[in-house]
Amino acid sequence: MSRRIVDLISSSTYNEINMKRALRLAAFVLLLALPGAASIYRITVDAPVHPISSEYIMRSIEKAEREGASLLIIVLNTPGGLDSAMREIIAKILASPVPVMTYVGPGGARAASAGFFIGIASDLFVMAPGTNTGAAHPVGISITGQAMDKTMEEKVTHDAASYIKTLAEKRGRNVQAAEDAVRKSLSYTEKEALEKGLIDLVAGSEQEIIDHFDRHILKRFDGEAVELRLRGEPVVDIPMTARQKFLLTISNPNLAYILLMLGLLGLYFEFAHPGAILPGVLGAISLLLAIFSFQILPINYVALLLILLAIGLFILEVKVQSFGILGAGGIIAMVIGSVMLVNSPIPELQPSLKIIIPLAVGLSLIFLFLMFLVFRAHSRKAFTGKEGLVGEIGTAQTDLSPEGKVFVHGELWNAEAGEPIAKGSKVRVVRVLDTLKIRVDKV
Repeated sequence: MSRRIVDLISSSTYNEINMKRALRLAAFVLLLALPGAASIYRITVDAPVHPISSEYIMRSIEKAEREGASLLIIVLNTPGGLDSAMREIIAKILASPVPVMTYVGPGGARAASAGFFIGIASDLFVMAPGTNTGAAHPVGISITGQAMDKTMEEKVTHDAASYIKTLAEKRGRNVQAAEDAVRKSLSYTEKEALEKGLIDLVAGSEQEIIDHFDRHILKRFDGEAVELRLRGEPVVDIPMTARQKFLLTISNPNLAYILLMLGLLGLYFEFAHPGAILPGVLGAISLLLAIFSFQILPINYVALLLILLAIGLFILEVKVQSFGILGAGGIIAMVIGSVMLVNSPIPELQPSLKIIIPLAVGLSLIFLFLMFLVFRAHSRKAFTGKEGLVGEIGTAQTDLSPEGKVFVHGELWNAEAGEPIAKGSKVRVVRVLDTLKIRVDKV
């Protein structure tokens, strides 16, 4: 009996130890699975403001919100960008439960145009030494490549000025200086921006930012006051996803233009030489990627029509005797269309002329050469079938009076002639008859 009691006590103790171990293990796994303590999240945007950079910023804000970050820092260096993408970013910043800081850095960086709006809309706006911001006057261009008329330009400017005034007023920044950056295209150095009350701090490092704003009472856009607790918290980078990096790469205007040209060339080669397959597949992929890039970039569709016109002129040049006039016109249309293709006042959103002109001229010459080869092949005498037999020289194997047999093209044929032809005479095939008989003349 006592032995049984000891066994029960030992079993109970063993189970209790195992339970404690299991609880400790579960707690450890739970700690690993849960987000860590509040952290400072950081993203780096070194690109124009367009749908890809907009997606990156907005998803980073969502991630910071899910994981309870204490602050999101946007390290920004941008020449500006598209108004639609800028407004999406600002709307996300204003609605974010996590405070958002725009930090223009490192030295030499800028937050121009759309970047200035994003900075003004942020909870905190900080600049590194040697940076600048402003120059936010809106520039609009139609799909035909022409600037807006005066009335429309005034409407857009008034709208942008009202927008920046609202943002600056709610963030407690200098409304007049912000409006001047829009209406007068003024640009400010970091010192001027600080003196005019557009930014909150000039800082050379993020640690300096953390030290300065730790325990700072921040007034949010909705009027709520929040105390920032930053000191001692880790700074965690949020990198771009592989998809975002790929899309950002192909949105480069130089690459988009190259993809367009390769796509057109590949598809033409496939249509001219059916069955090659590889040029057609690569051309279709390149063209689809170019079309995606054009959804991001401001495209002038008249320029796109000029490029298609150039290809039409190249085809006509080969078929029509124009003494090079159509070919030269095609090259001119290709170059002009290529130069006008991307419609943006921002240099970073325009393809380089050093790439456009040599590539446009080179591909024009390639198009002409390929088309010349195709049409020359189509106009060449046939070598096979009935058409290939006409004009061949053979030998009469029997007397033709007017029918007999001839040996031509390695075959023995029944033949007829318009006049008697002696055996052994040379004959030329004039026509292939429907009755598998040929008509010949004496050479």
